[in-house]
Amino acid sequence: MLSSFNEWLWQHRFWLPPNVTWAELEDRDGRVYPHPQDMLAALPLALVLLAMRLAFERFIGLPLSRWLGVRDQTRKQVKPNATLEKYFLTEGHRPEEPQLSLLAAQCGLTLRQTQRWFRRRRKQDQTQLTKKFCEASWRFLFYLSSFVGGLSVLYHESWLWAPVRCWDNYPNQPLKPSLYWWYLLELAFYLSLLIRLPFDVKRKDFKEQVIHHFVVVILMTFSYSTNLLRIGSLVLLLHDSADYLLEACKMVNYTQYQQVCDALFLIFSLVFFYTRLVLFPTQILYTTYYESLGNRGPFFGYYFFNGLLMLLQLLHVFWSCLILRMLRSFIKKGQMEKDIRSDMEESDSSEDEAAAQEPLQLKNGAARGPRPAPTDGPRSRVAARLTRHTTAT
Repeated sequence: MLSSFNEWLWQHRFWLPPNVTWAELEDRDGRVYPHPQDMLAALPLALVLLAMRLAFERFIGLPLSRWLGVRDQTRKQVKPNATLEKYFLTEGHRPEEPQLSLLAAQCGLTLRQTQRWFRRRRKQDQTQLTKKFCEASWRFLFYLSSFVGGLSVLYHESWLWAPVRCWDNYPNQPLKPSLYWWYLLELAFYLSLLIRLPFDVKRKDFKEQVIHHFVVVILMTFSYSTNLLRIGSLVLLLHDSADYLLEACKMVNYTQYQQVCDALFLIFSLVFFYTRLVLFPTQILYTTYYESLGNRGPFFGYYFFNGLLMLLQLLHVFWSCLILRMLRSFIKKGQMEKDIRSDMEESDSSEDEAAAQEPLQLKNGAARGPRPAPTDGPRSRVAARLTRHTTAT
């Protein structure tokens, strides 16, 4: 049954242009073509990259962060409280005020003490700066190496400068060893990112990151299997050109070199907007939607491939909106703020100050704190008469 499903799934009429079969992609006359089973080598390579990452973060990233002055914030540990801990783990990290009051009554605490417990408990789960720096430095190293390596592989290829050449004699395009190894390494890296997702820094765009990584893995596997390596390589190179700048900006931001961070972010924004919002739709999407067909009719693989590329473009627009928000804040305040995708650090002092300005809620509902003096009582009338008498004399 499994073999029957496999045969049905890989029918050439689904994935290849009309009148083209898988037989045309078989190795012959010393010419090597890509085969779907070649991508299985990415799985063990992903595990190798994970091992390299752990070694890099421990022996290079962590010492480098300390040398550059990255320091983790000291966080106060919360007192053990079974009731609050159970609610924190099962119900949510930010209970509303009515629920806070109920929890405070159950634990014999004041409302302010309960708020402080949840605030400090949330901070305990936040990622330390050194971990963020190590993660960013590993990605910076890979993206930069991949961009330089990919540029060296594609620099002398005609389709780098004219994407329409990606379809010359397609699908009869032999596989070059350098392109194979670069493609395999990129696929292994994104597989390693998927494996590490539960343990890496979780930002506010976590769901979008998961979608992005899955789309990239599917796109790379599909493009390799159907010999769409030329257009796939352009997509990879275009993305790598901005990714290493983003990771460099994060690294500098964690080291508190604000002016360098601001300059890097502006450069990254320009490169991102140009590559993702200009080059990608006008060069990549245009050639895959219109120029790829030639004299052939559309087929399922054509819609599948372009649908994934369009989903990638929607993610580009989403992240562009986030970058524009940061740029607007930068123009207003003159310096770059924290990455809006990151969870903001909560300050004990700032919240305590805000709480000190508000009356403390007691268990019986009465408020303790300074009250405004009544203006219509007998004491107020007597004080007003004395004031007028003093002024008159």
